[in-house]
Order: sequence, then structure tokens, then C-alpha cells
Amino acid sequence: MKFKLKDIKNNKIYQVEKGDNFIGPAREYQKKTGRTVYAVKLNNNIREVFKEVHTDGEIEFIDIKSPDGVKINRRGIFFILYAAIKDIDKDDDLLVNNSLGNGVYCELKSKIPTEDDLKIIKENMKKYIERDLEFEKFNIDKFEAMKMFDAHNQNDKSLLFKYRKKTTVNFYKMNGYINYFYGYMPLKTSDLTDFDLIKVEKGFVLVTPNEKSPYKVPNYNHLNKLSATFNEYNEWLKILEIRTVGELNDYISKGRHSAIELIRISEALHEKKYAQIADDIIKRKNVRLITLAGPSSSGKTTSSKRISLQLRVNGLRPVEISLDDFFVERNKTPLDEYGNYDFESLYALDLDLFNNILSDLISGRQVQLPKFNFVTGKREWRKNKIQIEEDQPIIVEGIHGLNEKLTQSIERDKKYKVYVSALTQLNIDKVNRIPTTDSRIIRRIVRDFNFRGHDALATIKMWPNVRKGEEHNIFPYQEEADVMFNSNLIYELSILKIFAEPLLLKIDNSVPEYSEAKRLLKFLDYFLPITELEEIPRKSVIREFIGRSTFEY
Repeated sequence: MKFKLKDIKNNKIYQVEKGDNFIGPAREYQKKTGRTVYAVKLNNNIREVFKEVHTDGEIEFIDIKSPDGVKINRRGIFFILYAAIKDIDKDDDLLVNNSLGNGVYCELKSKIPTEDDLKIIKENMKKYIERDLEFEKFNIDKFEAMKMFDAHNQNDKSLLFKYRKKTTVNFYKMNGYINYFYGYMPLKTSDLTDFDLIKVEKGFVLVTPNEKSPYKVPNYNHLNKLSATFNEYNEWLKILEIRTVGELNDYISKGRHSAIELIRISEALHEKKYAQIADDIIKRKNVRLITLAGPSSSGKTTSSKRISLQLRVNGLRPVEISLDDFFVERNKTPLDEYGNYDFESLYALDLDLFNNILSDLISGRQVQLPKFNFVTGKREWRKNKIQIEEDQPIIVEGIHGLNEKLTQSIERDKKYKVYVSALTQLNIDKVNRIPTTDSRIIRRIVRDFNFRGHDALATIKMWPNVRKGEEHNIFPYQEEADVMFNSNLIYELSILKIFAEPLLLKIDNSVPEYSEAKRLLKFLDYFLPITELEEIPRKSVIREFIGRSTFEY
């Protein structure tokens, strides 16, 4: 018996004997393209190449040019990094902290590594790649896995599995080392790409190829302010003694009182940070314009309103202006490379009008504000003119808030720029981090369903374009901020899972987005739920996504 596999991108049919795996077709594809196959998508399900073929279907090869391929390659590099560190000192450990620019910031448990230390680790890693070792996959009983990880001093993993409903655990073995990874692994060490280790602060950054630079290691530019924000939040997690999902679940499992306490502590930290931002604005005395920017679902709108409240506590009377009212008329909107309106372009805004109105307001003159009609695509004008006084700073929230071109007519010392993002510092375990983008897409899935009439499928479909816009319009300017606010709440995924799981379960394998929905469901399965929704304050950032906020959006 033979199975037919149709390569939907290259319109080629592969015939595979019953009992065979995907390695044959993968090698044929590699020979033709020169690109290593890390996995395959069969009927929108990701399958490892060593898996047996059981059915006919449409197939797509996952290589380094795909997002999934980039992730699989990076996981393999993390494993050989872990092994290389253990080869030098078996009692040492790899601590994967957070993404940072084009890399991932890591530390060693034992010490602050030197340039020479990193050189030795890197040489050991390259030897692993040359040795062509296999990443062997095993599946065992959950409780046996917990004992095994405890015996290997990987208590963070045993604690993680303690609270998972699944009764078995997949783990990988390579050169005698065992580890668990959130996601699939390459077949062999020789499949891995080049990489680099760059000395940074108390640790180093691992840089690997990505979607924008699939065939070479991209340049790394250190982001000092972003790094400091991550470090600050990491210190706070250390105080709470909650640095991994297992530790979070352990805290929640103690009962209702612990869950409520966690909510209150997390919200108190946010309140303190908002107050500090307001105090800093007051100290600068001559700030007339406050801009907030950040990627999608970062909580910008709630943050602008809460900073406004804190400024009022200090005796100021801030005025909010919406950038949405300054769009150019529809027929003047720039087009993207596909010929569609590019509403996220800076030049989709009437910069001259915006700057003239800001200048007039700050100078104390009366102005008439525009109001954009999204139905007609035309500009209209509000009836009443406004005029502000010196104790009325202007607050503007939007994706271009950090770009100096947006407000070029206003002197820099009169502006205060705030970067808002959900910077996830909590990790699944010591070597499996939670990408900030995962937290944000789950926020957006919940918000889009609750308030925008979009199902989870529509949100996942549009997410790549959202990310593309962020890479172009937001991330290049984040270090321009006067302050960075981390809108992440340590408890939020335990809340969001209640809302997101039913929405993700509606996506079936008839669509390409199924594999991403399946991955997010697996991710949410790590978290115990928190059901004390009534304890979340009405002005919390998370209310922007789940509803019942005291603010209007």
C-alpha cells in the first residue's frame, strides 16, 4: 500500500510506502532546494520527519525560511548550548531569560561568563554540530518523567509536569543529555545553522538566523533600555519566587486566597509604575506632550488613561487627542507592496495638520480638531474649538508615538515618550521561555472576539501582517522612549486561558492556521486557571481584553 503526499507549494506528488516516514521526501526536497527540512506539515498538522506516514494528504516542508523552521532550529541550538555548558561543568546550568533584539539573553547559574568562557562554549557547540548526533525523542509516563528530571537536577521541569493533565511526557536525548522542549526538535545536530554568542551584561545573547536573515546570523545591536526593563521585572519575579510556570501553578494551587493575593500584588506593581511615570513627568516641569506607543495588544489605551489619572492626582489636567482623527483622506492613503491601503504607514497620517494643531495648542491658541469618518474615508471637523492651559499636557497614543517625525514641530525637551509592551519574563522552565508575541496574540484573540467581532481564525490570519507592521513602525524606535512600561501581569495567562481555549478549539485542520491554534492550545495547557475574575480591578490592563473595564475604549 502506498500513500500520496502532494507538495502544495511545488505541485509535486511523493509516493510513500506504508510504514515509511517522511525522511525520503524530505531528502528529495533538500537535494532540490539546498534547504534542510526540520519538519513537515501534513494536512495542516506539523509532523517530525521521522514519524510514520499513515494517510494521503497535502504536505508542506518546513525549512529555515518558515517561522516554524526558525523556532525548531533555535531549539536545537539551545540543546547543544545546554550540553556544551554541562560538558565544561556538570553542576552549572543554562538560564534562558528573554528575547533581546535579534537574540535571546541567557545567563549561567554558576558565574558571569567572560569572553574566553563564551569562546570555549561556542567551540564545544560547533563540535556537536560536526558530530552529526541524533536528537532522540522518547515518550514516558508523566510521573516517571518527573522522577527522571529530579534525578538530573531539573526540578523546574518536574514541577511543570506536576500540574499538567496529560499523562505522558515527550523528552529528547542527545549525547547522554536529556531535556524537555516546548515544541519540535531537528532530526540531527548537523541540521543546525550557524549561531553566535555575544557577551552582554551578566550573561550573553544567543543569536541565530531568523525569518529576515535565514541564511546568516543577523547583526546584534544591544537595546539598553529594553534590557533594563526586563532586568527590573526579573528582579521582581525573584522576590515573589515565581520565575517559571511550574512555580506560578504551585502558587495558584494553594487556593483562592493565594490567587487573589497574586492578583493584588501584580496590580499594585502596575499602580506603582504608573505613579512613578507621572512623577517623572512632573519633575521635568516643561513636558507639554506625552506620547505612548507599543506593539499590538500591549495595553497602550489603558496605560494612557491610567497615566492620565496619576497626572490628575498631581494637579495636572491632561487632554487626550486621538491620532485616528488625523488620517489623510482615503484616496491619499499610501499603498503597500500589494497595492492595498497601508493604514499603518506614518504617511497615512496628515503630519502637517497634526503638528500645526499641536503647536497651536501648546502656544495657547484655540484650535478646531478634526474627526475622521471611517465610513466615508473623509475628514470632518468637530463643532467646538478647544484651548489648553499650561497645566494641561497633551496625551497622544498610537503606533508612531516614539517616531520623532510624528511630532517634529515640538521641541524634544517638551515631549515625554512612553513605550508600552507586554514583556513576558516568566518562563515555562529554565530553558523554555515564553515569547512576548505569544502573550500578545492571546490577548488579541480574546479582545478581537469580545469587542471587534473577529473569531480566533481571523486574528491568527492577520497576525503576520500585524507583526510586520510592528517590525517596521515600532521596534526600531523603542530605545527613543523616556520610559518603558511592562504591561504584562504575572497572572494574566491563567485568566486569558479561560477565554482563549474555547475560541482556539473552533479552528479545525481544514485551514493552515490550525497548526498555530494547536500550538497555542498546548501552550495554554501549561497554566492552571484562575477563576476569581471578580477580583481583577476594573481599571486593570487585562480588562481591556476580557471586558468590564471602568474605561471606555
